[in-house]
Amino acid sequence: MERTAQNMARKKDEASIEETFAVLEEILEKMEGDDCSLEESFRQYQTGMKLVKSCHDKIDKVEKQMIVLNGEEEEE
Repeated sequence: MERTAQNMARKKDEASIEETFAVLEEILEKMEGDDCSLEESFRQYQTGMKLVKSCHDKIDKVEKQMIVLNGEEEEE
């Protein structure tokens, strides 16, 4: 799972938002586990924050596209 999360953080533009959310859930489960050290928790946190930023950026992009499309519809 850790490799998957790290790979997704590197390839964040390629993954869908749904895939990214699934990996974020896995990260949370791992962090909530009893066997997760402080150092590992911090690494997981960093990876998770990169993925959250990626989701935010994708949502922002879609919102901007919707605004443009809505503006074009109003002009017609």
